[in-house]
Order: sequence, then C-alpha cells, then structure tokens
Amino acid sequence: MSLGRLVLASTSPRRQDLLRQCGVVFDVVPAAVAECDHEHLTVAEVCLLNAHRKARAVAKRHPDRLVLAADTLVALGGRRFGKPADRAEAFRMLTELAGHTHEVFTGVCLLELRNHRERLFAETTTVAFRPLREEQINAYLSLVNPLDKAGAYAVQERGDLIVAEIRGSYTNVVGLPVERLLDELRAWPGE
Repeated sequence: MSLGRLVLASTSPRRQDLLRQCGVVFDVVPAAVAECDHEHLTVAEVCLLNAHRKARAVAKRHPDRLVLAADTLVALGGRRFGKPADRAEAFRMLTELAGHTHEVFTGVCLLELRNHRERLFAETTTVAFRPLREEQINAYLSLVNPLDKAGAYAVQERGDLIVAEIRGSYTNVVGLPVERLLDELRAWPGE
C-alpha cells in the first residue's frame, strides 16, 4: 500500500501502536471534537457518528490527506460504557461487566476531503468477563489506568485477570479493528 502518510485523528497510544505494528506510516493530528451519544441511535451508529465527526474536523485542516478516525464503546444490554470520569466510576463499570458477556463496538471513518472519498464501517466483538470479586477489581485497577479506556479496561493490559473469552477481532477490543481496516485501505481508490 502506498497511501502516503495517513493522518490519524486520535492521540490513543493503543491505536498508534496497532498502526505501527502493521507498518502503516502516519501522522497524529488530534481531533478537538466532543464525543456525543444519542439514545435514539444504536451503539454502532453512535461510534460511526463520532468517528465521522473526528475525521471531518481533522480533514478540514488536511483536505489532501487520507484521515483515519475511530470511536469505541462497550455495551452490555442497553447500557453504554464510554471512558470513566474517575476511579469510582471505573469500579462501577467493571462491577457491572463482571460475570457477563458484553460487546465492544468500534466505528471507523476514512476520509479524503478534497477527492470526496469516504468510507465508514463498524466492527463488533463479543467479550466475556470472568466473575470478579471487589478485591479482584481493585487489584486490576491498581495495575491499569482505566480513565482513557471505554468500559474502564484494556484487554492488552492484564486482560487475563478479567477477560474469560473474546469472540471476534482482538484488535477491535484494543480500539481499532486492524484486519478490516487493512482490507479497506487496500481497496481505497487509487491503490
């Protein structure tokens, strides 16, 4: 693939690591966009909306470049879990997820503004949590900073302590469905 330098509209170190591992060359340009959540939209639609808003904000500053933006949410039943505001909220989230199977949704937007090219897609992965006691949750939170992670956990950071099973894309749970993204980049017009 010779996409030139991709623009990643995210400061997420996890997304940056995943792209580097794939050999994708990119620049980081943060998207100063507040994430929104509309209850009348599905979780996947909210992720796609936020990814599109982030990509568009950055693409306006870099109209000739291919911009990649993503947004990830965790959902259990009808409840959505974004990034916790503090450790207490992280504890509540992990308590609710413990012993249950939830879904991780990531919406991705690829946008090249000058050429009016855009591709939106969402991936879903199912994650089963182990039953967890209060002391196990506190032990996990003492090892991992949960505040910048949807659902207050990072599968790649001591996920073995809390996760029993993953069905679907592991990298999607990390924050970027790399397998699907690489397919989309290979199919990008002009490639």
